[in-house]
Amino acid sequence: MSDYVAINVLTVPAEMGAHLEERFSARAGMVEKSEGFRGFQLLRPAEGTDKYFVFTRWESKAAFEKWRDGMGAAAHDAERQQNGPMAASGSELWAFDVVLDVAPSS
Repeated sequence: MSDYVAINVLTVPAEMGAHLEERFSARAGMVEKSEGFRGFQLLRPAEGTDKYFVFTRWESKAAFEKWRDGMGAAAHDAERQQNGPMAASGSELWAFDVVLDVAPSS
């Protein structure tokens, strides 16, 4: 079975970028112990767009959905209550199955 990648594409106004990054840094550690979790990256746009990518890699689609519908939903709700409105003005979920994964040779 190949890995599953979920990318949350966030539209973030330029003045909210630092705020978004701070919020993600503050909640580091919330997904790492989830069953089937493989990795996480927050990607800041270098130029030409207002889109941040929240890149997560999972052992399967089912593992992602279990986290999203359980711990992920609870974490997002708690964050909204503690920190007010979200930094992003919009989001879109992109999902992929990994069909080729190339790493540097040693």
